[in-house]
Amino acid sequence: MGCGSCSTGGGCAPSGCKSNGSCLTGGCGKMEVYDWLSNLDMPSNYIPFQVIEVKFKGARKEFFLNSENIYLEIGELIAVEGPTGGYDIGHVSLTGELVRMQMKRRKATIDQVTRKVYRKATEADVEKWKIAKALEWETMHKARTLALDLRLSMKISDVDYQGDKTKATFFYTAEGRVDFRELIKKMAETFRIRIEMRQIGMRQEAGRLGGIGSCGRELCCSTWLTNFKTVSTAAARYQNLSLNTLKLAGQCGKLKCCLNYELDTYLDALKDIPDRIESLQTEIGVARHQKTDIFKKIMWFSYPNTEDWIPLKVDRVKEIMAMNKRGQKPINLKEEAVELTPVAVVEKIPDYENVVGQDSLTRLDDKPRNKGNKNNRNNPNKTNENRNSGNRPEKGPRPPQNAKPAQGPKPAVQGARPEKGPKPAQGSKPAQNPKQGQQPKPANKPVVQAAEGVVPEQPGAIGQPSANRNRNRNNNRRKKQKEKPKDE
Repeated sequence: MGCGSCSTGGGCAPSGCKSNGSCLTGGCGKMEVYDWLSNLDMPSNYIPFQVIEVKFKGARKEFFLNSENIYLEIGELIAVEGPTGGYDIGHVSLTGELVRMQMKRRKATIDQVTRKVYRKATEADVEKWKIAKALEWETMHKARTLALDLRLSMKISDVDYQGDKTKATFFYTAEGRVDFRELIKKMAETFRIRIEMRQIGMRQEAGRLGGIGSCGRELCCSTWLTNFKTVSTAAARYQNLSLNTLKLAGQCGKLKCCLNYELDTYLDALKDIPDRIESLQTEIGVARHQKTDIFKKIMWFSYPNTEDWIPLKVDRVKEIMAMNKRGQKPINLKEEAVELTPVAVVEKIPDYENVVGQDSLTRLDDKPRNKGNKNNRNNPNKTNENRNSGNRPEKGPRPPQNAKPAQGPKPAVQGARPEKGPKPAQGSKPAQNPKQGQQPKPANKPVVQAAEGVVPEQPGAIGQPSANRNRNRNNNRRKKQKEKPKDE
């Protein structure tokens, strides 16, 4: 999509929109009209229509008189006469005979067109126009701050600068009348320009600002819809829509304009369906009306305390209504029910092969394949079956982590003979056991002085107890001292 400032019709290079949706025209492809007469050759004595259509910011389009017969193309920037003096810059949106048709559509005459086209916009005009447009965002926020300081119940939604940067039009929405005379004085002192305040409705505000509707497309009021028709809740009732304000309201807070699009079709379909029908009298009981399919012309009824709905043709319902007026009643509506053919569901075969299994909804519910490996990991006695045992030598079971060293034999039970300890070294006296009835005295830790270059053994080492090692060491020293004089 192209816009007026950078499309091929405007003569810009390169072609294509380079503003990413923030064009100076207010949007790409907004309120455009297709010129289906552009490729047709006009007669030789044809005099072109002097009125042209010019588009400004938003959806504002106005007619101007091209009295000097300047050759203009769609999308060109031109300087036109302002509404209160000065000049304004806009894009040519339509020329030729289509302008005459647009004027008839808007019920405008040539005598009402008084403002003129000055010239094609020069480089100085375009630069000044761009500077003016760049000030609109900052000006709008400052104006909102001034309105809040004065405690005015109004919302300033948009600002439109004139091309010569001498006037600004402020668009606002309010529930009632607002006295903004003090606000205009402060804004004139702040911005040093002429101020014009224009009140618009909620629909016009949504059309100026734009947005995305619940259908996923751009708002109709900001793209092609020019006139707003009244929308009532009766349009939703005729189309059997739920009267939910959240679903029926648009971004403007009013009922959606698209509710009127299909209303005529529904009204034509409802002509053959009886109106204000609530129940039918039968010999079995009263059948209540449940719903209506206006396009298939079938109505559903149900008896009290039953869950089955009985479909009937509209013509048969009219006959039963006439019978009830004459005092007659049919026997049972179930005997006259219409047989509805079930809708055949066609399974669409994809044109590709699902090799990964991503289309399966139960792919995450399948059991993990390596569940057995987890069991082997928890049980150290089992070996992993997935490993290739032929290439590596078999290993024994792996001891569990943080395993404690094997403890000695447990103490004997009372009455059993105690086990003998390790044999002492040669030349040492065996340790004497305490006599029966006497409690053994707690052994004090012997103090051993380490010789030079000898590191004393630490108590608590694995092997003999520390008391036995010290006793054996002392006995060896005594034996050596006794043997020295004999050798001499």
